[in-house]
Amino acid sequence: MTLATQRRDLRTGRSLWMARPAPTLPERALRRDVEAEVVIVGAGISGAMVAEQLTEAGLDVVLVDRRGPMLGATPASTALLQAEIDVPLSRLARRLGADRARRIWRRSKLALDALRERVRRLGVRADLASRDSLYLEGDVLDAAGLRQEYEVRREAGFEVQLLEPREVKARWGIAGRAGLLGFDSLIADPRRLTAGLLQIACQRGARLYAPVAIEEVEAGPRRVLAHTAEGRTLRARHLIYATGYELPKGVPRLGHRVCSTWALATRPQPSRLWADECLIWEASDPYLYLRAGPKGEVICGGEDGAFGDEARRDALLEQKIATLQRKLARLMPWLDARADFAWCANFGASPTGTPSIGPIPGQPNCYALLGYGGNGITYAALAGQLLRSELCGRGDPDAELFSFTRKF
Repeated sequence: MTLATQRRDLRTGRSLWMARPAPTLPERALRRDVEAEVVIVGAGISGAMVAEQLTEAGLDVVLVDRRGPMLGATPASTALLQAEIDVPLSRLARRLGADRARRIWRRSKLALDALRERVRRLGVRADLASRDSLYLEGDVLDAAGLRQEYEVRREAGFEVQLLEPREVKARWGIAGRAGLLGFDSLIADPRRLTAGLLQIACQRGARLYAPVAIEEVEAGPRRVLAHTAEGRTLRARHLIYATGYELPKGVPRLGHRVCSTWALATRPQPSRLWADECLIWEASDPYLYLRAGPKGEVICGGEDGAFGDEARRDALLEQKIATLQRKLARLMPWLDARADFAWCANFGASPTGTPSIGPIPGQPNCYALLGYGGNGITYAALAGQLLRSELCGRGDPDAELFSFTRKF
């Protein structure tokens, strides 16, 4: 047998979230064969989002993870939760057509707003808070390109404010950059968010087994059999791959690729933080992005590049963190840009900045979500919505925008 997904070392270093106490979860060893309506492979943020949605719909769910819950890429997330996707709306419209691009952006916004409301309704304690989002001109969109992006977003119904460099300087102290200000993005602690959703799913009857490595999957029209490395079998009506940057085998890539990313968190410095603690990111490639942490830390990331292997990614950690510190100090000279925490991780990207979610062609009753792009947690929330509708037989009018059979 061979693993049903790729096996990778997803991160190195220690993120800010890993310094906080880890929430406990009712995981257990898999000592016998089990049956369920749905088996979810992966117990990170994506698996948690889907499990919570499906258990609320009354489905019997089993989650498995080859490491354990929240031990993959989830602790490496910087958790800037936005509706904006990596590819500007003006550029996506030229590539996909205005109608399709608008629908994708609107559905991303809907997923983000629903996530905010859902976490509040469920009472999940994850340091979730609303923040505005400042998008700075860069080498992807200069000042003229930013103005065009403003006009396209306004025409699509998005609230956004165009700011001249003098206004950006006056409000945030950032010199020489025009900006677009969007409203009501989110920040969170990704581990606590994941744990809270998993706890709710388990309270509703979901079973969480770890460590469990799925080595082979037999997909059929009536049921799916998932065989483990230890010789156990999970029988289900449906199987969902929520394995993040360890790609399931046999799933169409559609241009999705795994990259490397680097991030840091400074010491707490709440008195030095910028106005409103808004999210800040650049219209550049690669782009710099930053947010405030729960105690006034500055969390800064970027420098994304092609993924060769883990050793090459890790060897660049010191160099990339030094670059991030220089860029942060240049952008906001009054901050202490020195890293208290530094880490690197795998990260996913796609040509359109959009995820792929839905049934896997040629694998009956098997589904996958590749939430690749800068707002992966928003895409995980979207996946929960789409897969709930799919498995409950209702369908979703936007499913074709993210399907593995789409032609764009």
